[in-house]
Amino acid sequence: MRAGARRTGPLRRVLPMLEVRWSRVARAVALGTLALGFSVGLSATAAWLIARASQMPPVLQLSVATVGVRAFGTGRGVLRYLERLASHDVALRGMAALRANLYDALARGPVTRVVALRRGDLLARVGADVDAVGDVVVRALIPAGVAACVGLGSVVLVGAFLPAAGLTLLGCLLLTGVLAPWLASRAAASVERQGAAARAEVTGRSLELLEEGQQLRVGGRLDDRLAALRAADARLTRSTDDGARISGTSAAIDAGAQTLAVLCSLLLGIPAVAAGTLAPVELAVVVLTPLAVFEATSTLPAAAVQLRRSREAARRLVALLPDDDAAVPRPAPRRPADGLLELAAVDAGWDDRTVVAGVDLTLRAGSVVALAGPSGVGKTTLLLTTAGLVPPRAGSVRVGEGGALFVAEDGHVFGTTVLENLRVARPDVTEDDARGALAAVGLDDWLGALPGGLDAMLGPDGADVSGGERRRLLVARALLSPARVLLVDEPAEHLDAATADALVATLAGHAQATGRAVVVASHRLTPLAVADEVLLLGVAPGAGAGARTAGVVARGPHAHLLRHDAGYAWAAAQEHAETSPSPG
Repeated sequence: MRAGARRTGPLRRVLPMLEVRWSRVARAVALGTLALGFSVGLSATAAWLIARASQMPPVLQLSVATVGVRAFGTGRGVLRYLERLASHDVALRGMAALRANLYDALARGPVTRVVALRRGDLLARVGADVDAVGDVVVRALIPAGVAACVGLGSVVLVGAFLPAAGLTLLGCLLLTGVLAPWLASRAAASVERQGAAARAEVTGRSLELLEEGQQLRVGGRLDDRLAALRAADARLTRSTDDGARISGTSAAIDAGAQTLAVLCSLLLGIPAVAAGTLAPVELAVVVLTPLAVFEATSTLPAAAVQLRRSREAARRLVALLPDDDAAVPRPAPRRPADGLLELAAVDAGWDDRTVVAGVDLTLRAGSVVALAGPSGVGKTTLLLTTAGLVPPRAGSVRVGEGGALFVAEDGHVFGTTVLENLRVARPDVTEDDARGALAAVGLDDWLGALPGGLDAMLGPDGADVSGGERRRLLVARALLSPARVLLVDEPAEHLDAATADALVATLAGHAQATGRAVVVASHRLTPLAVADEVLLLGVAPGAGAGARTAGVVARGPHAHLLRHDAGYAWAAAQEHAETSPSPG
């Protein structure tokens, strides 16, 4: 990350993603200023009317003030409603834009930013944290602008009658408009940090209990998870209580400043009336106007707390975003000189280490390549790097037109219909397309047994489908996608040997029929006979027991490896023995 990026505050970095139109903000501030201005006008006019009426003048002298009171009272409600519409329009548009930009950044950026997060924590960030950042406009910036405009106008109004009272009002407004928010912000620093963490934990643990409650009960861990949820909820409650104390302190400062402003106006106004420099009716205006003025500053401590809350939420969102250097529009990636995909001396890994090193590969239309090797050797990491989801630590990845699609072993199944789950790959998938793809992966009987067929609803994250059905559904979705390169991770997982082998054969046949290229990472070796080339990943012989970086230790067609690689041949033989029926 550049030094400039480190100096940029998290909220300042996230605010442009709200795509706020400042003309809308200015309109909301203007409407809010008019609404509170009408409130101040109502208070001042009512004070003058009451004081003047006590002198029993002709009624006609009171008619303008009477109409003014009615106009200010009615206009205040109407303008406040319009201000709420304008400010919430800004906030909701901003939240929608921020959420869309965040999803876009997550989709285009490396998965290293989110792979370590619990799903509940990620949900809290794209949910509550986005809302908290969006609220900074409607609950912090707009109230601050309204308070500044109304406060300045009220000081001018009171100062026009009695300059000393205007200066006193200014001092009291600064006391409640600057000191109280500053104290509230200071006190809220740790409260908001703890509250954000507690909210994320409560969300994460609640989601875990909702989705995995039965498994936790069977495993005897349900009580521990419930206790952890109660503890997190208790921390959130304590954080909320601390925030309430901050609000109470700020309200006390506001009430004290308001009382001080009224007392000072009396102490300054009574001698002015005695000296004849201030009319008795004007004294009522000077004394009672501050009662309405402080409505503008009473929201500023809460605005300061919201600013702190939004800054903390922005900090959590920035952790999901690429560095500023990565945020600059990148030049278009170079296309492979020959074929659909080209890996040149690629090292794949994570932030702390390289997992697979020195991989070279070229994929042409219709080709099928398999990645084989023991669990944990780095097959998935290499596929993620090839798909562009994890940046290569060295070397280059070049993808042709159409792009590459990574089909994860545990890809998400949405809580909607079978058809809509398949349309995630391509929105224009027809029912015939969907049935064809499901039949290709062996799910036609499954589809026929579902009530409603393609319109059957699937549970959240495929809770009501088996592991094998999920795998084949994900492969069917991939077959319908427009991507020219399919990177399929462990298609044989949760499937019996015959079905797994048939699924790999389907992928190979699809590649040859459509001119796509397919890379399959598989722990089963038997179906790899359909592959044009098998890359066997492992630690090179003689690397030592402590070696952690793998590489391509052998490559070639399946039959070639059976003849020339003893380890590969032995593993294939063991696999064949395990799946072959016992004699007699």
